[in-house]
Amino acid sequence: QQALLEALDPLAKALSGLSLTDPVAARAEVERRTPFSGPLVKAVRDLTEAGAKAGWLTPKQNGAIKFGRVSKALHGFSVDAVHMTTPGPQHKHPNGEIDLCFTLGGDARFDGHPQGWVVFGPQSVHVPTVSGGEMVILYFLPGGAIEFM
Repeated sequence: QQALLEALDPLAKALSGLSLTDPVAARAEVERRTPFSGPLVKAVRDLTEAGAKAGWLTPKQNGAIKFGRVSKALHGFSVDAVHMTTPGPQHKHPNGEIDLCFTLGGDARFDGHPQGWVVFGPQSVHVPTVSGGEMVILYFLPGGAIEFM
């Protein structure tokens, strides 16, 4: 668990201060700063997958969805993990959300996106949905802001 926090620290630092107002531009900037195929994300992926398989990353469960808090405050973000194969609860992102999605099985998609970075703008609302397989997602919430509906 400590190793994951240490691996996430430079990643969260690289994401801090990023404007999420234009999600498409923000996603491109996230990919530029922290490439999904780069060594930093690979290290996070390895630790995330190990934590999901061992159960310590997502110790809570609601139906088919497993989840857990990784950090309450990391460079201005709360960081949580969710292990999904089905839709989750509808929610709103007051300050936006940056998701780091890893496929664990099948051809999983998160809200239609393949594994990688996904960005939602401020005030966006969605029902987070994984389809076509299994995915573990780390979500970075600026200021820890989220509103479940």
